[in-house]
Amino acid sequence: MIKGLAITPPVLGRISIGRVAEKNGIRLPQKDDQFTITSQIQEKDGWVLHPMDQKLRKEASNGKLRTIPVRMLFNDADLNLRAEYTMFDRKSGRPMCVGNGDTCKRLTQSGVQSLPCPGPTLCEFGKGGLCKPYGRLNVKVGDDGDLGTFIFRTTGYNSIRTLAARLSYYQAVSGGLLAYMPLELKLRGKSTMQSHRTPIYYVDLVVKEGLSLQEAVVEAREKDKQVRDEGVDQAALDAAAAKGFSNALFEYDEDEMEQVVEEFFPATNPEPSQLRSSSVSKLRENLDSASQASI
Repeated sequence: MIKGLAITPPVLGRISIGRVAEKNGIRLPQKDDQFTITSQIQEKDGWVLHPMDQKLRKEASNGKLRTIPVRMLFNDADLNLRAEYTMFDRKSGRPMCVGNGDTCKRLTQSGVQSLPCPGPTLCEFGKGGLCKPYGRLNVKVGDDGDLGTFIFRTTGYNSIRTLAARLSYYQAVSGGLLAYMPLELKLRGKSTMQSHRTPIYYVDLVVKEGLSLQEAVVEAREKDKQVRDEGVDQAALDAAAAKGFSNALFEYDEDEMEQVVEEFFPATNPEPSQLRSSSVSKLRENLDSASQASI
């Protein structure tokens, strides 16, 4: 396996809340009260919708896509949702520091170092909103039996906290058969003091509509037996995924960087002075050097 390259699940498309629209020559993210499923093809007017978007939208009662039936690719909750505190270079979209609240890997002028991670609110390096929680959830949508997934990226605490809890709970109650649980992504809204009482939306993960938790667990057990009889080794798949994720210093994709900047750091955001300093250029060079050295 080539070193220095994170091996991540194959992606067929993206799931997002809202879209990126161009206004006065600037591409800006716009919030929405529904999901959008896009392909990996981008045109001048934005990302091209995936055929699954239209299919599921037709089945929605009001034409708004607020639930998406999904299955997980892995039995291990942490393989389906990877979430860390991440500080990005706002120009390139590359991660500069990735931590879990205990330790972090940080790109410094002397290379990548392992350092304590106090979290975004207490970290001097990432203060001022530079460091955010960053989650990537890979899910299977539709009846395709292949390993292709759709990815949902978010820097929202509500979505990351809720998804992490649900995945952990479903893994536990199913006896480790998370990949076979019939689930659906569900869009929820809430108002907070920080949102000035205006609705904000986050993503939840629930048992597929029409099924109880007990029925979902029974279905997962039956599905597990079926695929094992057919020769599918789910445990080996989870092991291969874990090895692939750990194959690089940071989990990122060159194609993902532009999307990270576009979605999470729109052009109207003021750029902090510390990111305009010459040290950032050196950090980029070090990241390139570190990536090349680990190949």
